[in-house]
Amino acid sequence: MTQGSPRLIAEGIVKSFGGVTALHGVGLEAYSGQVLSVIGPNGAGKTTLINGISGVFPPDRGRVTLDGKVISGLAPSKVARLGVARTFQNVALFRGMTVLDNLMLGRNAAMKSGVLACGLYWGRARREECEQRLLVEKIIDFLEISGIRKQPVGSLPLGLQKRVELGRALVAQPRVLLLDEPMGGMNLEEKESMARYVLDVVETTDTAVILVEHDMGVVMDISDRVVVLDQGAKIAEGAPAEVRSNPAVIEAYLGKTHAA
Repeated sequence: MTQGSPRLIAEGIVKSFGGVTALHGVGLEAYSGQVLSVIGPNGAGKTTLINGISGVFPPDRGRVTLDGKVISGLAPSKVARLGVARTFQNVALFRGMTVLDNLMLGRNAAMKSGVLACGLYWGRARREECEQRLLVEKIIDFLEISGIRKQPVGSLPLGLQKRVELGRALVAQPRVLLLDEPMGGMNLEEKESMARYVLDVVETTDTAVILVEHDMGVVMDISDRVVVLDQGAKIAEGAPAEVRSNPAVIEAYLGKTHAA
């Protein structure tokens, strides 16, 4: 695949919490139609990096650009409106609401009608909701969750909840999709399904996917490039095969004794 300009660039990201520096000048580039995986041992700074990109914890230093526009320092809601959607390690859905209603919430940023019009459900608000519903229905079909559309999210097993959360991110039609351990807690069949959906997204859209994942089998199978963090610093970057054989990566995961 021919690479153009990166869709998202993170440069020199530094983030500290109290006296602990979680990220030491980390950078990455994410390209449209590709999966960039960010891996590393527990505490390496992977989720902190995702939070910095999405605006949850803005970087202390460094910057993030999306299609050339600086987005670091913006509120998460503004970052989302500009085209960055994400999932979370711990599923962040409204458990008492149905699958359909959770996905419809993912289209709220696209609604232009005022609060009064939406509350009365008339005119422009009604037309808009019908338009958004059509898009949501396409995502429901894509993720093969039509049969659970009316079920409360809280009644679903974890694997399906994570699929719904992916759907809520996808309905925002993101330019960059941040996936924070989307396969955590899943069985093998559920992981295979999730991997297939992620690959379908990058093959059928121009979305750039940044994936944080602990399952190395999944990472090596679906990634175009891999960035490795250890203790808040980037220690390797490259194609999956290159990263897998990198001595610094082996040491970070297995320790010096095992790597020798």
